Amino acid sequence: MAEKKFDITYLLDLSHTMADKMLAHCDNPWSGLTQIRAYVKVLGDMLPKDEYNMVAPDVWVHRTARVAPSASLTGPCIIGPFTEVRHCAFIRGNVLVGENCVVGNSVELKTCILFDEVQVPHFNYVGDSILGYKAHMGAGSITSNVRSDRKLVRVHRGDEVIETNLKKFGAILGDGVEIGCNAVLNPGTIIGKNCLIYPLSNVRGVVVRDSIFKANGEIIPRSADSE
Repeated sequence: MAEKKFDITYLLDLSHTMADKMLAHCDNPWSGLTQIRAYVKVLGDMLPKDEYNMVAPDVWVHRTARVAPSASLTGPCIIGPFTEVRHCAFIRGNVLVGENCVVGNSVELKTCILFDEVQVPHFNYVGDSILGYKAHMGAGSITSNVRSDRKLVRVHRGDEVIETNLKKFGAILGDGVEIGCNAVLNPGTIIGKNCLIYPLSNVRGVVVRDSIFKANGEIIPRSADSE
């Protein structure tokens, strides 16, 4: 996999997030994770007051968004236009949710960016991660953001090991990625645009764009003949 493929614009169309200015200056896709908290606080104070309500300290919700009464929102976080936050969703802070997203029942979000039209609709955990435009996580699929041995997270790209210097780093999902039900994305997973991850998969490392990752770990090109 060529080094240029870690350019953040190879994975993500930055025109579909309010985090575009922050992410555009990142050296790699994961370096923005440490900046989310400060960025959301600054951005929230700049949001048009006729469009966003501050419903709690450092919690900004667009007037067109729908938030269930049983959902828990902790700041700093921003919920974008026409987004739906369903019953018992748990937003723990340092979260930026874009336009026309779905945050479903019993979903937990923490230190993450959801681009526009992302869907995490059922029993998902998304921590220390970035989900690109129109990414979708099937029911029960999660991002695992801490190694079992508590060491710093590494990104595995073939035989290459890249140090992130982060203790917590879940996954980067490129635009249009589909994650099957009950898949586990291990710490430091990077999935290129338009990939399809089979249900029950255990994913680690880099999956190049336009691929299908099967539950047995086999990776094949995503094409009309292979689907």
